[in-house]
Amino acid sequence: MKNLAALISGILFGLGLALSGMTDTSKVIGFLDITGHWDPDLIWVMASAVLVSVGLTPLILRRARPLLAASFSVPASSGIDRQLILGAVIFGCGWGLFGYCPGPAIAALPLGDTGTVVFLLCMILGMWLSQLPVGKPDLTATTKQS
Repeated sequence: MKNLAALISGILFGLGLALSGMTDTSKVIGFLDITGHWDPDLIWVMASAVLVSVGLTPLILRRARPLLAASFSVPASSGIDRQLILGAVIFGCGWGLFGYCPGPAIAALPLGDTGTVVFLLCMILGMWLSQLPVGKPDLTATTKQS
């Protein structure tokens, strides 16, 4: 049941993105082009999402638990740290350069555009790279067995 609900939610999200034109990178880049031919369509998509979220989240969180999970998954921290800022900058650069973020890119995949496929492959590579350990290895954690 949980997988079916996820599938239906994903299909609805993808259809919403496609119907609103957000799978067209020129729309997103047009929104970001405030000095040229600015296209305000993305504001209406964002405003709709924010209104639904702001209106329904408090009502949903009043429940004891979600319908299809043991507990709600809410962020443990609301602080702004270096990782959050760096992630936002990387996301924003990718979004501004190509005009896609993950949802619309996946929704546009059936259109078969080579640029979309390259974007998704690079996104997956970036997700994989983000999981690699950073910094010096902890040599105290390794023990030599004789």
